[in-house]
Amino acid sequence: MKHIDLDSISSYGRSAKTIAQTLLKDFADAGEVEKELRNLNLYPGLENLSHPDSTIFLGESEKDLTDSGKKAVIEGRVVWEHTAAGEATRLDKGPKFFLEPRHLADYLKNRGKTPPPDLYPLNLGRRHLAQLIYEIRFLAWEAGLDPEFVLSRQNLLVVASEEAMPRIFPAVIRDLKKLLPLENIWFMTQPAFHGLDKTAEGWDYDLKSPKRLHNHGFVIMQKTMDKQVFYMTGEGTINYFSRQEFFRELEEFQDLVSYNIEDLDYLTSALDFESIGLAMEMRDRDYGMMMEVLPNNPVRPVRGGLYAHDPGLEKDVVVESFRLKDYRPEDIKYLNKNFNHYLEPAKIFQKIKEEGLYMPLAVKDGFVYFQPVQGD
Repeated sequence: MKHIDLDSISSYGRSAKTIAQTLLKDFADAGEVEKELRNLNLYPGLENLSHPDSTIFLGESEKDLTDSGKKAVIEGRVVWEHTAAGEATRLDKGPKFFLEPRHLADYLKNRGKTPPPDLYPLNLGRRHLAQLIYEIRFLAWEAGLDPEFVLSRQNLLVVASEEAMPRIFPAVIRDLKKLLPLENIWFMTQPAFHGLDKTAEGWDYDLKSPKRLHNHGFVIMQKTMDKQVFYMTGEGTINYFSRQEFFRELEEFQDLVSYNIEDLDYLTSALDFESIGLAMEMRDRDYGMMMEVLPNNPVRPVRGGLYAHDPGLEKDVVVESFRLKDYRPEDIKYLNKNFNHYLEPAKIFQKIKEEGLYMPLAVKDGFVYFQPVQGD
């Protein structure tokens, strides 16, 4: 597959179109592409995948990973990425950041169930951030340190869609401006792209098609582009990091933790010190990425991102569900949870800048869209 030019959003868009023109040149339209999606996205060597060999079970380490994780947080060696770009499409409620308990109440009522009484109107995004701040403050208090000092060492990166950022940006600033230094609160706006359609000249963007996000893998690649991450100064102006400046900022950190906003576990336990401690250990062993995985339910197995060993690559991999073709759910032993650690983030994002990610396809509303995933 052609190398993706990650200099800018525009160069990425041009690269994506070129990939489509090459990959889909023999297809007449998006309808034909949709019929062949399972083959087009197929993971090579799928039949050779075996049991993973890099699995580490939390709780079984001989080292005290929890203390190591707490130390990393206290010393400000972790970037907290808060991904809020996704849409609550199945609930038809817009950006997930703004979901409130009343939406759950409506959902239950519509299914003849009784919702809990007295639900507090705090949306999902603010609730998650509040939990994160609360736990960092408690950690500082527990360690006998000034909570304001420990919070001053923390860096947060909030990723939101073009639609949601105008509302999310002021909400986050309002909530956190007295808790974190403004220059430590970073933002990145994930753009949406028109769908691709076949024209007389080949595949091109149809400006009348719906604009859609290119999945969470694009967010990883976007961080390597110039002037994508920004922050607000004390004077109220917006400053964008150049690529070089952002990479220099990342050199100060040993782990970038990417939270998926809709995982309700983080609303009661935002800091997993054991996994952060394990990330510090894996970093010392030259791993670039660590992902949390869960065992599939053998009684009622589900189809999801497969964690397995690829003998051709001689490493463990995560394969997204739409690349599995006829792979049976009961053969999926481990599923990825989309909770990711990027170890030495400046180094791994430089590698992504050079190599890009795989670009699988999706067909929606009669148009072709790319759907790269961060598991790759």
